[in-house]
Amino acid sequence: MARNETKHMEAVIALAEELNFTLAAQKLHVSQPTVTRTIAEIESSVGSPLFDRDRKTVRLNAAGQAYLGPARVALLEAERAIEAARTVAQDFETALHIGKSPYIDPFFVSTLLALRLSRFPRLRIEFSSQFSFDLAHDLLSGNLDLALANEPPDSPLLTKVKLGEAPFYVAASEKDELAQDLAVRLECLDGRHWIAPERRLHPLLYDRFMDCAEKREVRPRSIHHIIDPEEALPFMTDLHYIAVVLKPGALRICRNGIAIRPLAEPSPLIGTYLMSRADNASPVASAVVRGFMTQLSEARSNHPSTVLVA
Repeated sequence: MARNETKHMEAVIALAEELNFTLAAQKLHVSQPTVTRTIAEIESSVGSPLFDRDRKTVRLNAAGQAYLGPARVALLEAERAIEAARTVAQDFETALHIGKSPYIDPFFVSTLLALRLSRFPRLRIEFSSQFSFDLAHDLLSGNLDLALANEPPDSPLLTKVKLGEAPFYVAASEKDELAQDLAVRLECLDGRHWIAPERRLHPLLYDRFMDCAEKREVRPRSIHHIIDPEEALPFMTDLHYIAVVLKPGALRICRNGIAIRPLAEPSPLIGTYLMSRADNASPVASAVVRGFMTQLSEARSNHPSTVLVA
């Protein structure tokens, strides 16, 4: 490969983002002729143009698109290599960025936060909440090291490990006849007023539940959509209303007067996955994944009846 590879990648990325040589030069704090020369060097090394350009426009072509993704990853890994070396040399804290879906069982989060690794005694885990599709995007872009997600999208660029499954939950008034059973059959929801999360919060889960209900000819009298589970509480005094929520939402609205029951099988189940980028070679991420899976295995062995997974 050509020398000054980092310089070439930075130039291609800047030009791909700005599609203008002058703006790309400003972004890199160099002159426009420098950017032009750097692009010419990498194109000569590749043996093909990476951009289609004329006097007025600049466009990234197919070869440029193929170059751009790995270039972003390579620059990110170079930055992480420096950070890792600096951490060891200067005894800095080791930060790991983990994304999570708002529907993740709190048990998984608390298990990660309680993790202690002898190899990385100053490990600091930083969490951020995103919806599953956004988590996948942030992993691929390098903004996250790991992610906990419900039913994430498939991608050959991602590795995912299934942690467990959990049902949907039904919230109803304790005076509702549904509260008399330990689990609720889907058929019992037919003809009731439903409260459900907005589809845009997780289209896949929403469609999975609705498709399952439709196949079994279970239909609501009406549907009231919400964003926050606690928005369902004012409706719960009316015996005609029930809320369909995931476990974290159920935990938030479980209080006096409200009964929470899981939907009985064969109702749809929601899988939770631990994800990373397939090419993530970070020793910190690998150690955290191994430690986390070991902690989960021990917790399930010691308390099989109390550990709930979602």
